[in-house]
Amino acid sequence: GDILDAYLRTDGVWIFTRNKQFYKTNNEKECAGKCEAERNFTCRAFLFTRKKLECLTLAENAKMTVAFSSTDTALYEKIIYLMQCRRGIGTDYRGTEAKTQRGIPCQKWAEKMPHKPNYTPEKYPNAGLEENYCRNPDADESGPWCYTTDPAMRFDYCAIPECEDQCMQCNGENYHGEVSRTESGLECQRWDVQEPHMHGFILKHYPEKDLKMNYCRNPDGELRPWCFTTNPNKRWEYCNIPRCTTPPPVSGLDSQCLSGKGENYRGRIATTESGNACQQWNTQVPHKHGWIPDRYPCKELEENYCRNPDGEKKPWCYTTNSSIRWEYCTIPSCDRTEQGIAGMNNVPAQVPLTEECYRGKGQSYRGTTSVTVSGKQCQAWSSMFPHTHIKTPDRFPDADLRFNYCRNPDGDSSPWCFTTDPNTIWEYCNLKRCDDQTQE
Repeated sequence: GDILDAYLRTDGVWIFTRNKQFYKTNNEKECAGKCEAERNFTCRAFLFTRKKLECLTLAENAKMTVAFSSTDTALYEKIIYLMQCRRGIGTDYRGTEAKTQRGIPCQKWAEKMPHKPNYTPEKYPNAGLEENYCRNPDADESGPWCYTTDPAMRFDYCAIPECEDQCMQCNGENYHGEVSRTESGLECQRWDVQEPHMHGFILKHYPEKDLKMNYCRNPDGELRPWCFTTNPNKRWEYCNIPRCTTPPPVSGLDSQCLSGKGENYRGRIATTESGNACQQWNTQVPHKHGWIPDRYPCKELEENYCRNPDGEKKPWCYTTNSSIRWEYCTIPSCDRTEQGIAGMNNVPAQVPLTEECYRGKGQSYRGTTSVTVSGKQCQAWSSMFPHTHIKTPDRFPDADLRFNYCRNPDGDSSPWCFTTDPNTIWEYCNLKRCDDQTQE
């Protein structure tokens, strides 16, 4: 593939780093080649200026240092150093997890206390043995590990989640891998063509479903990823995607109220909007149906609670009324819930809930903006879809990581968020710095 496929591109951004090298190149691909061949340091990113054709290879990426705007500049960050998940057994994992599955801090790879290591940065220069980050230099089948700081335990494995482009969680709704053959070996039909099978999955109508090329996907809530086939006699077929061994992430903070279509709603309302009681999901009386809880392990089809497993406009359920098969439920909106929370905290009426600007680096920003500079929707901090990360509310209890609101938990240059775009891990938010006089 293209050498630039291994990089995440951000236009108009410059990052400050002392550890860099200057080169003259003709284009971005040549600059990427310099980054790959860099021997002065581990190249995590490069900057390319189109007018001057300058190439700067960098030892840091935007998550490690200060970033600021710069016209005519493109920042390319190696995706492998931005990922917080592992592919396969994780020999190429380069994330920053630095504690074991039991919570014990890792020993630095270059140190000899409390354990004398067999694997050191000098012996294994290509294994990414930096700091005390979890790594897999010996291709251990159980995944990334580290020497521990506990003298009684020489090493232990780390709890690194699997990347979902290699396996699928739940029913594969968020699978973004590149498998393009069905379980019987048939080649998949491209999503953007109508031959040999006509269909309604038009890319512009399903922008969030990542219907790329002819890759297997699950855009309609099927049991697992599938595709239309290039065989005129076989319209569609499931694909053979392995299930991830790590457990799926827990529901987000907004799961007790209605956010969007309510697909993450996990509350206990069990009555329809007309007052009918809901039918238990694990029964077929009075209505037979296919939404069997065991088949859909992440839809949380518990008891007879209202849910939205199929992307309807809002949560619903089958009813116990034999003459009414199903109905929508009335779920309170998260916006109203948020206002209620604010009221309970005695926030003065004149203080707006939505702050449109931030002070300093924005670490104190507590507004409700949830859109990035390029217009992308923010991913909820407690969610691991579509991006797995470590910036969770429990790890940063003082950063107010509520819902999907823009925040700055790690001291970056301004508030940011992970995005709901599978191809863009994170971006700064669409916020301006407050004018001190106006703010007062």
